[in-house]
Amino acid sequence: MKKILFVVLILMFVLVGCSKTSDEPATLTVMVHDSFAVSDEIVAKFEEKYNVDVQFLQSGDTGTAVNKAVLSNENPLADVFYGVDNTFLSRALEGDIFVPYDSPMLVEIPAEFQLDAENRALPVDYGDVCLNVESAYFEENDLALPTSLIDLTKEEYRNLLVVENPATSSPGLSFLFATIGVFGEDGYLDFWQGLVDNDVKVVSDWETAYYSDFSMYGGTDPIVVSYGSSPAVELVFAEGDVTEPSTEAIVSPETCFRQIEFVGILKGTEHQDLAEAWVDFMLSPDFQEDMPLQMYVFPVNENAALDPIFVKYLAVAEEPILLDSAVVTENRESWIEAWTETVLR
Repeated sequence: MKKILFVVLILMFVLVGCSKTSDEPATLTVMVHDSFAVSDEIVAKFEEKYNVDVQFLQSGDTGTAVNKAVLSNENPLADVFYGVDNTFLSRALEGDIFVPYDSPMLVEIPAEFQLDAENRALPVDYGDVCLNVESAYFEENDLALPTSLIDLTKEEYRNLLVVENPATSSPGLSFLFATIGVFGEDGYLDFWQGLVDNDVKVVSDWETAYYSDFSMYGGTDPIVVSYGSSPAVELVFAEGDVTEPSTEAIVSPETCFRQIEFVGILKGTEHQDLAEAWVDFMLSPDFQEDMPLQMYVFPVNENAALDPIFVKYLAVAEEPILLDSAVVTENRESWIEAWTETVLR
């Protein structure tokens, strides 16, 4: 009898223990690049709905994060990976790190952003890397704005341009891709030699180019490689009664390179249902509307509303440049090496 009572007590303790833990949230790990940002209240909304604790695993820049995901394919570091862009997409797909997922939210996303026919990588956002100018400089000097990349090699734009090194900067790399898209692999180095002859300035990163060398912030160069969103962002965070941006983006045909970022469910996840729910959430208006003021990128969901400032001042490239991701993967390093030989040596 004592034995039976003992067994019953043990079973009761086990059942009580289970009941205490059954409502504890699961943990969903989302691997992201270091530029990822999202409002706490947006994440909390998802966590409350699904009784889950979302953990973000920062994994370096886009290239580094993709490499980590590929190298850990047999033992994934997370359940979901956000941040692979169209320049690294083929590397991720060839690495076979994602499982296909036909999200119901895809019906709200234009086909132009859906670059993977198997829906292993689903589009989340986009941004255009473009030339930005300080408007006042051109008005005061009665100088027309450049409307094409080749304009930058003309005498009137001598010593006016600062760009980022593509070996160390994401926008710098995108601008290099833009020049390859326009002038081809046989002509882009001649274009860059023209920029060198016209006294282009090269710096290591976007922060230095924009906040040190751009004339808007006290530098000497009124043309800088930045983003189509930069003028609107400038206005959002401007101090005082500023009603117009002091900069503008050049979005003429074949001047901007379009970056598209994707999310995918990593193979080996133990939380497939939650991972699918998170992907749906990232593609939903709630998450999409939060992105512009968090990461300065723009929603792919057509039903996501933008802040009125972005609606008024957002410059969207008329004919953005895109390169096939497989071609980029195959040639990225050789293009950078050739650029370095031409521009820095």
